[in-house]
Amino acid sequence: MTERDVQFTLNGTRRSFRVAPNQLLINLIRDEAHLTGTKYGCGIGECGACTVLIDDRPALACLTLAVSVAGKAVTTCEGLSKDGLDPLQEAFLDHSAVQCGFCTPGMVVAAKSLLTKEANPSEAEIREYMRGNICRCTGYTSIVRAIKSCADS
Repeated sequence: MTERDVQFTLNGTRRSFRVAPNQLLINLIRDEAHLTGTKYGCGIGECGACTVLIDDRPALACLTLAVSVAGKAVTTCEGLSKDGLDPLQEAFLDHSAVQCGFCTPGMVVAAKSLLTKEANPSEAEIREYMRGNICRCTGYTSIVRAIKSCADS
């Protein structure tokens, strides 16, 4: 397979990587960019642990080819933090929405996308939007509460 150079913006910084045509974005993010917040969970797009933003839209990095992000902006959970934690990351801590932490980066990225689209979502809207992100520990109540706390009331 012929590798090619792919340039894109990763967490606000223009980056260039040499990738194989079948290389997944999750592997590039974790193994080459050394950003381990994005988790490899199921590998089939069912759990949401690998959720990132591509041009501000949520995407599953385990199903996204790295070549497909050429010229785009990719934001991982680490990219949400500028000077300290993002308010949504703080809310997850404040509302005990973190237990094992494995799903948390994907949850936070998906929630960020929701709050960008809908400034004051209802609990039902939050639950519907977050349905693609699976948590085996918290029972979701604290996650919904954390997201709601960051909504514009």
